[in-house]
Amino acid sequence: MPAPVVLYSEAAPTRAEVDAMAGPVLLDFGTNWCGFCQRAQPAVDQMLAAHPQVRHVKVEDGPGRALGRAFKVKLWPTLIAVQDGVELARVVRPADGQAVEEVLARLTPGA
Repeated sequence: MPAPVVLYSEAAPTRAEVDAMAGPVLLDFGTNWCGFCQRAQPAVDQMLAAHPQVRHVKVEDGPGRALGRAFKVKLWPTLIAVQDGVELARVVRPADGQAVEEVLARLTPGA
């Protein structure tokens, strides 16, 4: 049975809340109707399964969305690896799992 689809949430954390998050976090900016986001999701899910310590935060982005603007998100999906509130890496419109893995590899497990 396939895993349930995790939708992008309108209830995004604030930039201050992201800055205060402890440990490894993957911010995933996009929208539920975005074709690029839908195509990238299987690779994102597969790579995250190998990194259970990484908190995955799916943020619905769009005009006027403060968190996306704070991170200067221009295209979807944009994946941003954050460790203890500090951006370490990002990938825009990942073409495959390898692109996602390269971002996740920048995060320190258990930190």
